[in-house]
Amino acid sequence: MRFKQVDVFTDRPFLGNPVAVVIGAEALGTAEMQRIAGWTNLSETTFLLKSSKADYRLRIFTPRQELPFAGHPTIGSAHAALESGFVSRKTTLVQECGAGLIELAVEADGRLFLKGPSPKVQRLDPTIPSVPLKLSSAVLKVDVGPLWVIGEMSDATALAALKPDMTALAEWSVSLGVTGTTLFARSGESSSAIHVRSFAPAHGVPEDPVCGSGNLSVATYLRFTEDSRFGKSYDARQGMQMGRDGRVAVRIREDHIQIGGHAVTCVDGTLAC
Repeated sequence: MRFKQVDVFTDRPFLGNPVAVVIGAEALGTAEMQRIAGWTNLSETTFLLKSSKADYRLRIFTPRQELPFAGHPTIGSAHAALESGFVSRKTTLVQECGAGLIELAVEADGRLFLKGPSPKVQRLDPTIPSVPLKLSSAVLKVDVGPLWVIGEMSDATALAALKPDMTALAEWSVSLGVTGTTLFARSGESSSAIHVRSFAPAHGVPEDPVCGSGNLSVATYLRFTEDSRFGKSYDARQGMQMGRDGRVAVRIREDHIQIGGHAVTCVDGTLAC
């Protein structure tokens, strides 16, 4: 089977978040897909399938379980689908996945933007284990397929220095039934508005290099709390603590949120199944 490893939220290899994409995976069952996802040991592995409802169907797996939706796998898989010819090149795509139909736009500069699913938001107690949040910061649980707890830290320096207790964070995540925790802070730089970090140790991903659904959830947090500091469009930067430098473009609309960025193929070949 055709196989690509795509770096997402970067236009330079090895600086974004990789996703493994198996192209034309109709012969594989769920158990085989999960085994392959565990073998790649990336935060997500996807399987491109034919669809009667959309341009293609996508199944998304972490090393431990299937997800209904995830941001960087959606963008990386769309890039792989177009590059491989699995779908014809066009300016709009529709992806079928566990969260329903996801619309994507292919922009003139090569970036891919997805329209996020309608989120569900719940307020939580304003504490996160081993995380010193910004005073008066709200803590929200945001469901966009993956469920993220979102909180704000005082500044980018504090966020960069954070070393959370992964065991405590994993146990707390399990108790809440969430994917993990995504934290953000004002960047203090001109090239991006905020810095972001995402932790999902309960799902075998201590830290996700550049998290699409996490950034989608941060934007939902800003809209829900009526926080307009960063405007309706901004760029987020993530992954520096892991030797990456991902850039996520965010657009906050009245009825939906878009996230997008570049993607680049780092591995192109076949997978023996």
